[in-house]
Amino acid sequence: MKRISKITGMLLLTSAMLAGCGGGGGNAGTEPKENGEAAAGKEVTIKIMNFKVEIAQEFTKLKEEYEKSHPGIKLQVDTMLGGDDYNTQLKARFASDEMPDIFNNEGYSQMDPWVEHLEDLSDQPWVSDVIDIAKEPTARDGKVYGMPMNLEGLAFLYNKDLFAKAGIAKLPTTLSELEEAAKKLEAAGITPFINTFDNWFGLGFHALNNPMAKQPDPNAFIKGLNDGTATFTGNAIYEDWTKLFDLMIKYGNKNALTTDYNNASTQFATGQAAITQSGNWIQPVFDKINPNLNVGVFSMPINDDAALNDNVFVGVANNWVIYKDSPVKKEAKEFLNWLATSDTGKTYLTKEFKFIPAFKSIKADPTGVGSIGAEITKYIEQGKVLGWHWAKYPDGFAQESGASMQKYVAGKINRDQLLGEFQAAWDKMKAK
Repeated sequence: MKRISKITGMLLLTSAMLAGCGGGGGNAGTEPKENGEAAAGKEVTIKIMNFKVEIAQEFTKLKEEYEKSHPGIKLQVDTMLGGDDYNTQLKARFASDEMPDIFNNEGYSQMDPWVEHLEDLSDQPWVSDVIDIAKEPTARDGKVYGMPMNLEGLAFLYNKDLFAKAGIAKLPTTLSELEEAAKKLEAAGITPFINTFDNWFGLGFHALNNPMAKQPDPNAFIKGLNDGTATFTGNAIYEDWTKLFDLMIKYGNKNALTTDYNNASTQFATGQAAITQSGNWIQPVFDKINPNLNVGVFSMPINDDAALNDNVFVGVANNWVIYKDSPVKKEAKEFLNWLATSDTGKTYLTKEFKFIPAFKSIKADPTGVGSIGAEITKYIEQGKVLGWHWAKYPDGFAQESGASMQKYVAGKINRDQLLGEFQAAWDKMKAK
């Protein structure tokens, strides 16, 4: 991956198009005050660049509450409206010397361009409380550079009432069972899938994680892609996955390439389709649209091997990181510590944000995390989970593979060409 300094010139023009949101204030967490601006009696603004649009309103409430209880510190929260814009805008802000103090990073290879610009958080009080698997994405050379936002599960979400109406008594765990369920839904006058294929994010990240996670050893497969001993073309798991993709297209909404995230969420929440690919991060969105939505979770089968397919994909949704050259990094640390350790912060994580916590001492409340989070938690407790791997991809691969999948949906390329384009994109973008 290219270092940030090498892309600065290219991004100077992009930064002119960026706009930020206004903020409020707050002061200390549970950590004792250090020699920051707030300690000197000056009003401080902590600029936060938030990736998760689903919690935008809840974050505003948190901001207001933090400011009331912590006079002297302002929180300027800027929530991105599209996942595919986040990294581009972040790089542009770096290029124009307008970096946020706190921002999001997925870790693994996505942290490579940023690690030299991140504050080491290894000595923070919450580090020892993080679930072991949640430390992994931002651990590097014995140091921890990020605080995990939460755990999330990716799967098929389904409308339980529509399944009941179609007479589907057993949740599908194989591809054949899924197609049978789709046929029953159609026979009952119900659109089986609501797909949102208008951007690369849900394709290159979420959909394509399925065959990667189901490799016998995903990390070994990624290593093989990098050293040339493994390929997408000819890989049986990826070939099987295309059959699931075909099924979603065949039994899905006809305008999927122009159906965006908001429209798909609304259509699903209002009962216009029975199944959608998503995760517990969407619970706050559904609750606003239809608080009575009876929604559940099931696996994303690519073939008829039930043992391979009866699982969901769980990982750290994102991580909070701190810009090491921030003039208010001490106050930024205090805010993150407050979020992870105070009663108010814990309440926001579990009840307002409806997160599955990534901390040992914070327990998910089923009534707080919502029905989706509660069912994802059951999969976690049963050990029926596979990981998230897109943060390990070469920079830009998810975007290009998502674009190839859009071409496939449009009928411009066939399966072999699709896998071939995946291979060409990886080969072009992998580290030399």
